[in-house]
Amino acid sequence: MTLSVCLIVKNEEEVIARCLDCARKFADEIIIVETGSTDKTREIACKYTDKIYDFEWKDDFSAARNFAFDKAVCDYVMWLDADDVVTDENCEKIRRLMECADFDMVFLPYVTAMDEDKPSFEYYRERIMRRSCNYRFKGAVHEAVVPAGKIVYANAQIFHKKIKEGKPLRNLQIYQKMIACGICLDEREKFYYGRELFFNKMYRESIAVLEDFLAGEGWVENKIEACLNLFGAYSALGETDKAYAALIKSFLFAPPRSEACCALGEKFMCENDVKSAIFWYQSAIAAHDGRDSGAFVNLDYGGFIPCMQLCVLYDRLGEYQRAAEYNERAGKIKPHNNSYLSNKKYFEDIRGIKTQNDN
Repeated sequence: MTLSVCLIVKNEEEVIARCLDCARKFADEIIIVETGSTDKTREIACKYTDKIYDFEWKDDFSAARNFAFDKAVCDYVMWLDADDVVTDENCEKIRRLMECADFDMVFLPYVTAMDEDKPSFEYYRERIMRRSCNYRFKGAVHEAVVPAGKIVYANAQIFHKKIKEGKPLRNLQIYQKMIACGICLDEREKFYYGRELFFNKMYRESIAVLEDFLAGEGWVENKIEACLNLFGAYSALGETDKAYAALIKSFLFAPPRSEACCALGEKFMCENDVKSAIFWYQSAIAAHDGRDSGAFVNLDYGGFIPCMQLCVLYDRLGEYQRAAEYNERAGKIKPHNNSYLSNKKYFEDIRGIKTQNDN
């Protein structure tokens, strides 16, 4: 089966060659939709494809992505951002996936943050779609395709590697323009609008929007994320009781997620309630991380952070062997982390505990 890889771009001269060097390893066709570059983006893209189309920017990412898909002619279409990178290993996975393609939609892991050589923030996105199904992106910002048809989850990772800072107010301003034009935000848009307000430290406004969103019929993963954002917003305003109430409210939608468990662990740790803190950090390790749902997942909350905190807590209790074991669990995740290495030296030199890696 053939694959069209589609990008929408503007002023991406620093990264587009890096992306297209990856894409040409598995793409049968590369589609570039140019939305108004004033740098050398087009000149660079011309070295990879002659299928470059101009599109007048309308503050609508879905419109641009759908335009790109409409220009494709292959059996399947795939989207990438100009600052995405696909390693050789993952390029080969995509090639193998397409050799025996028998699906309508493929979700792939999107890695948007790294710590050392390991992903720390990862979630699944709809990435490859059968062109004849005529899937359409929806949403002016944070655009997405509604899942439908025969869906496959594959393990070819796409890495989002920014070089320059984004425009923090861009998405917020698009939503505000929509509202000013009398457009009523749907539940998904309402969630993302509240999230943009939170990221821009407009906490009161964010709280109002997210509390309203929670009263509606939005997606459960967005509701959990909204509760975590509310926890952050209320905490920033010093309204601690409301912050923890928002955190606990997330448990009404699904079993506790690791980030919420870590927040509760920190609360009890600060209060020197060691046993309660241990319970919540152990719960964080045991919690389902939600990656396969499409939720945003910071992997540190399910592994490295609770292991490091449990190391400290068991050390407080005088259970040094157990503390050292949790430190080693953290070290397996991040072997070069300074805190892990400092703890390792402490257990060896002060407590005389030989760790597992020394055997």
